[in-house]
Order: sequence, then structure tokens, then C-alpha cells
Amino acid sequence: MPASHLPDVTAPKSELAADACAQELTRLRRRLDRERSSRLEAETIAENGLRELYAKQQELQLLEQIATAANQTISIRDVFQYALTQVCEFMGWPVGHVYLLDRTSHPQRLRSMAIWHEAHPERNAEFRLATEATEFAPDIGLPGRVQTTARPVWLNDVVDDANFPRMRSARQCGLKAACAFPVLTGQEVVAVLEFFAEKALEPDQRQMRLMAQIGVQLGRVIERRYSEDQLIHDASHDPLTGLPNRALFRDRLNQVFARSKRGKAGFAVLFIDLDRFKLVNDSLGHLAGDTLIVEVAARLQACLRREDTMVRASSAVEGENTLARLGGDEFTILLTDIRDPTDAIRVADRIQEALLQSFTIEGQEIYTSASIGVATSAANYRSADDVLRDADLAMYRAKAMGKARSELYDQTMHLVALKRLQLETDLRQALQNSEFVLQYQPIMSLKDQKLTGFEALVRWRRPGCGLVPPGDFIPVAEETGLIVPLGLWVLREACRTTRRWQQEFPQASHLTISINLSARQFTQPDLVEQVRRVIEEVGIDPRTVRLEVTESVTMGNAERAIRVLSQLKQLGVRLSLDDFGTGYSSLSYLQRFPLDVLKIDRSFISAMSHSPESLQIVNTILNLARNLGMDVVAEGTEREAEVTQLKAMGCDFGQGYFFSKPVDATAVTSLLRHSDGFAPARQLNGERPEGHSLESLSELEARDAAVEGLPERFPTSV
Repeated sequence: MPASHLPDVTAPKSELAADACAQELTRLRRRLDRERSSRLEAETIAENGLRELYAKQQELQLLEQIATAANQTISIRDVFQYALTQVCEFMGWPVGHVYLLDRTSHPQRLRSMAIWHEAHPERNAEFRLATEATEFAPDIGLPGRVQTTARPVWLNDVVDDANFPRMRSARQCGLKAACAFPVLTGQEVVAVLEFFAEKALEPDQRQMRLMAQIGVQLGRVIERRYSEDQLIHDASHDPLTGLPNRALFRDRLNQVFARSKRGKAGFAVLFIDLDRFKLVNDSLGHLAGDTLIVEVAARLQACLRREDTMVRASSAVEGENTLARLGGDEFTILLTDIRDPTDAIRVADRIQEALLQSFTIEGQEIYTSASIGVATSAANYRSADDVLRDADLAMYRAKAMGKARSELYDQTMHLVALKRLQLETDLRQALQNSEFVLQYQPIMSLKDQKLTGFEALVRWRRPGCGLVPPGDFIPVAEETGLIVPLGLWVLREACRTTRRWQQEFPQASHLTISINLSARQFTQPDLVEQVRRVIEEVGIDPRTVRLEVTESVTMGNAERAIRVLSQLKQLGVRLSLDDFGTGYSSLSYLQRFPLDVLKIDRSFISAMSHSPESLQIVNTILNLARNLGMDVVAEGTEREAEVTQLKAMGCDFGQGYFFSKPVDATAVTSLLRHSDGFAPARQLNGERPEGHSLESLSELEARDAAVEGLPERFPTSV
């Protein structure tokens, strides 16, 4: 062992102990320093963690407050105002403002919502005015850049930014740093919130991340609000035109009505119904009809805007005019601030003028007009619904007066409507109470003036009113659908009575019974089955039954008419075309119709003596019928000269007051009981039947009147 590594045995033991103690102290001191350093580091980490945790808690609390307020607040403005204030207070920014995206502009621009948070409003007046007067397109200014990037943007100092249009006003108001963040629904920026400080600041990434989260949170709220607003809008607007629907119109009408009761200016309601709109749907299809509705709505809106300006020029009363679509081809207009009914009439006239110009639908030029009813608050109504009702009544008066016109409501229209309503009620009860009766008008052979058959004509024995002419109730029965059960009753009753005559008087077995089929009846899908069932139930020879239809019925849907008439023909009945010459027949279709008889309308018969045109029409119809192998019945024959002339022209049969007015079944029974020499049944097979002369019918009526009073004269057709 080297001598240097040997302990100094000569050194005192006390010195050795002192060195060992010093070394231990040094080691302990180093350890203590390390522990102190570790403890300080741990405390620093803990303190920073607590600060981070606190900051995150504050941020979460801010987000939660904004979300809670958004869910509890009804309006979007309130949501933005609350969020703006909370963000400004949280971040210490003295100025905050909100923009909303205008989706109707091109390109879409951000417009001020005039929602602010200002710690010192008096300092920022000029900047506020400049902001609210400026619209920002994409990439322009702070809001435009946020719209383009869909991310938060931070400006250290707006005075140094060339792309800041409000630089001058910001400098004067002492604003420096700025930041803004987007409100997103999906990927779309729908709003922008911007904030300003009074000193230049470096970007704070933490704040920018928080702003992005707030923007997403607000976006969800706005998206939900938009969805709710859309649902409300859809529930109150017409999906085709976007106009208010009936519910919204009535709500606005109620508001205006209540305001008028408080002494405000008057108002008016226009009820608009397009004329002949069904023709467009039937000929061009429903898509073309929808297109026409949309274009009409646009013209109505244009008329309303022009008149709205004129009406309001001298008015200080608040309110807005409303155009609504009630459904189908019906529109309504609510005019506020009406001083005189002529204001409303002027709007109606302008609408009529606007509709004079044609519409181009699917490359085809179309013309339409409107029937307009007008009701004003000058009538001192008790409810808003009454105003709408009377405008509707006035519209129907306009249609009845020839369409393409306007009518101002008056009290007589209401009385007529009440009378009509009572008539409908009484008609329904009449069916239940068996108040309807049949009268029969003879149909004569002009060749020898012998009876060949009857036409059954329905009358209403209304309690307290006597016999009601068909013209007074048949149109109402048609519109209400009551004509269907009534027509079936007429068919069954007429066939049953005729069958009884044929059985009771063998010489009358060939007599025919003519029965009118209404338009509503003809469209019933089970019409043929109804006729077949009645014939079988009654047991009448179908060859003695003549079913009469009008030209309008057959031409509504010619192909269906041909099919139905052919099916009726297969039952064995004969078919007549009533009031021929007054409609819009197509001769090509007429040739295809399986008809047996043409009935010339009475208007031509009565005018033959003084109108060469009518005489020529009658002669043309006779020639047409002969060429088509049809018989002809002249209706409304009242004078001997008419009968003589028709006979000379080759007309087969006549029906009118010259021979007899309509009589009841008792009078017919009396006639048949005192008559003989009727044509045999074989004459029905393609041969013209012969019959007994009715020259003495007036005497028979007079003799039997003591047993059963004969009714007064009525029109001879239903």
C-alpha cells in the first residue's frame, strides 16, 4: 500500500472527528436544499394548477350562464345582448357589438343589430354611428374577415390596420385593440360579435379559444331558434306562395278590429276569388294551376305595395296591410288606415287592372280575372269574423253579377245569405218529411198530336209556401249535394208511377217517362247501378224510360260521358240531350254519344217567329238530328203557329203549354181513364209511337179539378 493512502496515524483523533462532522453537515445541507427546491417547485405547480383550474371553472361558468340564459330567453336579440355583456365583463373589454347576416343580400352582408355593451357610452357615440351605418361584405373589415374565415380574429391596434373602414371614428373614440368571433350554425357564419379595448393588446390565444366555444354555443341556440321560428312560420303561412294563411290573417284582422274599436282609423277586407281557375287546373294540370296562383300572388302584392304608399301618405295611424291566401284560388287583403270605402274600392280596381294582362304558363298565354267582395269597418261590426263573412258574401254577389268585378257589401246580401241558409235547412228536412211531389208534362207527337209520354218534373210542397218552383231550390240542391238523394227519389217515384199507369191502363203501356239527371247525379260512380236497381225493383220496361242530360254535363268530361251513357244504353233506357243549342257541344263528341233524342231549348222555339237566326238554328238542329238518326222534341211550344211551323219543318215531338202545363199524377190518371186508342207497344221498337189527342185535356182537367185541385203553372223544366 502506498504511503499516501495510509491514515495519518500521527493526527489527533479530534481532528478526524471534526472533518467527518463537516462532511455530514455538507451532505445534509445539500439534501435540505434539494428538498426545499422540490417543495417550492411543487408549490408552484400546485399554484399554477389551481389558477388553471380556477380559470377553466370561470370559463365553464361563463358558457353555462350564456347557455342557460339562451334557453330561458324568447328572443334572439335578448340572447345576444346577454352574451355580449357577459363576455365584455369576463374579459374586461369596454365595448362590444353584434352583427347579423342578411341572407337576402347579394352577396350576403353583415348588418348591425344595434346591440351594444358600452362601459362609457358618451365616449363612443361617433364610433357607434359609423358602425351601424356600415354593412360588411366578406373579407371587408373585422366582421368581413371573420365571416370569410369562420374563425376568431384579433387586431393588436385597429389604427394600424388598413382593412378597418371605421379607423377614423375608432381613433377619435380612443379604441385600440379589437377581436371578433363568429356565431356558427354548422359551417355557416350567421352572426359576428366584436369587442374593443382602449389600449393595444397582444393576441390572447386562450381568450380566442373561449370565444370560439361561445360562438358554437350561441350557434346551437340560434339554430334552434331558427327552427322554432320556421315551424311557427310554416304553421301560419301558405307553403305555395309564402303568404299568410287563414289563421294568421284572422289574427291580424282581430288585432286591427280591436284597434278600430279604440277609435283608431278604419279598415277594410277584400275577398278575392279567381274566375275560371278550375279550367286551368283541368286543362293544363295542377302544376300549371300552382304556377298561376304564385304569379297572381305576386301581382296582388305589387298592387298592395302601390296602394299601401298612397293610403299611408296622409295617415299617422300605425298598422300594416296584409295579403293572405286562404286556400285554392281564394285570397284576402286587409287594408288598414282606411278613411273612406273608396280607398278599398280603389285597391280592388287596381287589382282588376293588374289581372287584365295575360300570364304565360308552360308556354301558353292565359287570361284570368277575379271576383272581389269588399267589406269595411264603417258598418260597425261586432266581431272581426263578421267582416270576413260579409266580404265573402260580396264576392259571391260579384260572381253572380257576371264575374270580373268588385262589389261593396250591403245589408241586403246578409239577408239573402240568411234566407239561403234557411232554404238549405228546409231542403234537408223536406227530404226527411217527404215534401217533394212530381208533376208530369205531356210530350206530344206533332204529326197527329197524340200523347207519347211525359216528363217528370219535381216540385216542393213547402209548408206555408205552397208549391215552390224548381228554379228556387234546384240550384241550392245542386250546390249542397242534396240533388243526389233527391234525384234518386225522382227516378224511383217517376218509374213507379209510370209502371202503375202502364199496368192499370193497358192502352198506355207504350207511354214513356222522361227523367232529368243532374250534373251531380251524372258524376256519381254508382249511377248506372242505381238506375239498374230502380228498373228491376219497379219492374218497368227500360225502353219506356228516357234519361235526360244537359250539354254541360256531357262536355265536362266527354270520354267519361261516353262511357257512362253507353253503360246506361246497355240497360235498355233511351237517352235525351236536354236544352240542346245553349251549351258548347262538340259535334265530334255528339256523334259518339249514344243518344236517341235531342230536345231543342225553349228560347229558340219562342223566338222563331221574329228571329230568322233562331229559326235557322232550329232547322239546323232538325237536320243534324235526322242525319244522326235521332228524334227531336221541341220544348216550350206555347202557340199554335209554333206547332204548325215545327210540324212543317219535320219536328217529331212537342212539349209545352200549348198542349198542357205540368199536372199531378191524379190528373194524368183521370186522363188515361177517359182515353183510348193509344199506340201499341210494338211501336216502341224503332217506330214513332202514336197516341191519343190531348185536345180535350183542358176539359178533363176542369172536370177532375173538383177531386184533386190542379196546380198553377210552373216552368216546364228542372
